[in-house]
Amino acid sequence: METLHIEVDGRGVAQLTMTRPEVFNAFNEVMISEIGQGFDRLIADPRVRVIVLAGAGKAFSAGADIQWMKRASEATREWNLEDARSFAGMLHKIASCPKPTIARVQGLALGGGVGLAVACDIAVASEEAKFAVSEARFGILPAVIGPYVINAVGPRQAKRLALTASRIGAAQALAMGLVHEVVALDELDAAIKRWVDELLANGPAAQGEIKALFAELEVGPVTPAVRELTAQTISRVRMTDEAREGFAAFLAKRPAAWIPQ
Repeated sequence: METLHIEVDGRGVAQLTMTRPEVFNAFNEVMISEIGQGFDRLIADPRVRVIVLAGAGKAFSAGADIQWMKRASEATREWNLEDARSFAGMLHKIASCPKPTIARVQGLALGGGVGLAVACDIAVASEEAKFAVSEARFGILPAVIGPYVINAVGPRQAKRLALTASRIGAAQALAMGLVHEVVALDELDAAIKRWVDELLANGPAAQGEIKALFAELEVGPVTPAVRELTAQTISRVRMTDEAREGFAAFLAKRPAAWIPQ
């Protein structure tokens, strides 16, 4: 691919790395399309258990490429709508991926770069990382990434980030739930490996079920419909081969078959 490098190791851990370091991994039409294609490939690959999204160089992603945004400002509404739908579809593909995803944030994450990080299940950042929902600085708004930012940090914090477009450090991002862990830059890969090890210890089908179920649940009353959905889900999953293997491995005090040896 022109803007990405994809590598899968022997344990089924895939790393999808954005490779436009000369523009701080800012994305344009090509990168948006290739990230979507990359996730399609990794989702379809039965070897892949976990996907790590990373950026080459000093930045994770500076968000939208300015030249791309300039072209958008001069294009037709129809072109802009299709372009925005493509970006929305790519973020949805990351967020709805049935396999666990981790964002490896080593530097700047601006605008859509924040969207990429919060679309992943887990985000781990270096102490040097900086974040900004920066769209308002250019006279636009974080429309497509907005739902993912709100889901990560809540409506009030998301609105504050979007209205001010101010940069925040990694510690503040951790405090508000934008990322899950902050470590020194030279410890970032070790931290990612630790998260990956924890994910690989659990049933891959169960993880897919978790992601599908939690996507349907909202904060609020546990209604009869919600209770029925959860009862139907657990009653079905308890009868799967993976569940039988999990219980058998626990009782036999041995590693489950899905844990890499």
